[in-house]
Amino acid sequence: MIRSLALRDAAAELWEASLTHPFVRGIGDGTLDERVFQWYVRQDYRFLIDYGRLLSLGAARAPRLSWMRRFAALSLAVLETEMELHRSFAARWDVHDLEATVVEPATAAYCDFLLRVASLGDFAELVAAVAPCMWGYAEIGTALASSATSARYGEWIEMYASEEFGELAAWSRELLDEVEGDLDRMREAFVASSRHELAFWEAAWQSAAA
Repeated sequence: MIRSLALRDAAAELWEASLTHPFVRGIGDGTLDERVFQWYVRQDYRFLIDYGRLLSLGAARAPRLSWMRRFAALSLAVLETEMELHRSFAARWDVHDLEATVVEPATAAYCDFLLRVASLGDFAELVAAVAPCMWGYAEIGTALASSATSARYGEWIEMYASEEFGELAAWSRELLDEVEGDLDRMREAFVASSRHELAFWEAAWQSAAA
């Protein structure tokens, strides 16, 4: 079996739980409480700061120049384009001082995991840890684009269902298949990252009760 598909299969239950999570479904049908989405925007903004660091570490550790260039470009795109989308959402829903947002436990746990793998693991583990964010968001975006019944969060859906983000997901799969590394360690990193993705959706969903 192709390695990327084997890793996807290992995390299949987690990915299905993310696709059917009430937060994700609420994005698609427009019923998601604005307070919950505001929590998500704040926390994901803080996540993206460390995600930019992770991608920079990927550039620093990449064994091929082409991979180094791609990781460096992705880091810049996250810190500019993707974070700008979050700032536009924040302005629309009257959310201010994003960088002053206190990082919640689920966000901190995910960031700590990614940066630990990027710093202490090998490059193949880094690739496996980052893939669920790229690939998973593209899968969710595509699914919502084909089934959404409301345009309330349409801009968010459009970004992650875009051709550009689909190409990014395809590249992450190609990288999983090309990189040299221990499959068991890659699987562990991929599944752990997928679990953090699901925990992030759940933390956002539960924020309304806080």
